[in-house]
Order: sequence, then C-alpha cells, then structure tokens
Amino acid sequence: MIGIGVAGIAGFGALAASIRRSEVAAVDQTITSRLQAIHSPALERAMVLASWFGFAPQSRVLPPAYAAVLWVLQCRLEAVFQLAAWGTAPLATVIKAFVRRPRPSAGEELRVVAAPLEGSSFPSGHVLTYVGVYGWLAIVAQRLVRPPRLRRLVVAALTTLIAAVGPSRIYLGHHRPSDVAASYLLGSSYLAALFLAYRRISSRGALR
Repeated sequence: MIGIGVAGIAGFGALAASIRRSEVAAVDQTITSRLQAIHSPALERAMVLASWFGFAPQSRVLPPAYAAVLWVLQCRLEAVFQLAAWGTAPLATVIKAFVRRPRPSAGEELRVVAAPLEGSSFPSGHVLTYVGVYGWLAIVAQRLVRPPRLRRLVVAALTTLIAAVGPSRIYLGHHRPSDVAASYLLGSSYLAALFLAYRRISSRGALR
C-alpha cells in the first residue's frame, strides 16, 4: 500500500509538471479524438450515466448518505472513514484553484456535451472523488459483505463505476486524458493512505 501511495503521488506530480510545459497536449488530443470517434447512442448513455454520480446535487447527497447507512449498520469506523474518503472532493477543488487549467473547448475535433461544470480542468473532480468514495465502499464491501457472490457483485459494480468514470469524462469532452490519469494516480494514493490508517485504527478496536 505504501508503494502504491508513493507511486501515485510521483505520477501525479509528473503529470502536473508536464501540463505546465504543455508536453501532453498532442497525446491528449489523439486519445480524445479516437475515443470520441466511437459513435454509439448506447455508449453515450453509458458515459452520461457513469458521470451522473459526480454532478450536484447527487454528488453532495450520496457520499454522506453512504456514511449514514454504514453508521446505522453499526459499521461506525467504516462510516467515519467513508466521510474521510469524501475528502477527495475538496482536495480536487483546492488543486483546481492552484492549477487553473482551462477546460477543453468544443471545436472541429472536439465535442463537448453540455453539463453543469465547475472549476478548472486539472484534476478531474469526478475521477478523484469516485476513487475515494466508491473505492472506499469497495474496500468495505470486500471486508464486510459475507455472502461471496454478493461480495463479488458489489465490488465488481463499484470498481466498474470507478473504471468507467475516467473514459466518460473524456468521451463527454469535459476533461483531457491527462486530467483523468492524474486523478486516478492521486486518488489511489489517497485511498491507500486511508486504508493504512483504517487498518491501524481498527486493529486497536476503536469505534467498535
């Protein structure tokens, strides 16, 4: 876990530095063009659905609701850490305020689906928040859901949502691939640190 955290932060830093020097613009454009070249109503609906959880008001209601459910189920430590996992949302906001990377703009080679977008482009708030919130839920499900089939189903659904949100942000034209990749890297580091803290505290029997 420590290795994942260090590698994620290092990768995020490298990408942040590269966008400052505009070194990834061509790669971003190539990936975006190829992804958006796939014209499919079903795919577009799937991409819109994958991003839906990250827009307000649901993005402000669902994460604390997950924590509340865990608390009611007597998973109090997990509930507290669920709120901590939601810290990826304000983290994204803070980084956006410093980087101020303009969002992609629609043109001949880029399609942007209308949406209530906030903040600058780097990093992707959707991706960073999903990795924290739904990544933590996947960890909780893996540890606490007893029936094996149900556990596998829940974990698979959550990891699929996390995996899908990145491509959805690119496909809809709301972010560049480098925004998304950086968010996955930083989110993985955040989640790894969260899990290490949880494992240490749970071993002491706190909030049980």
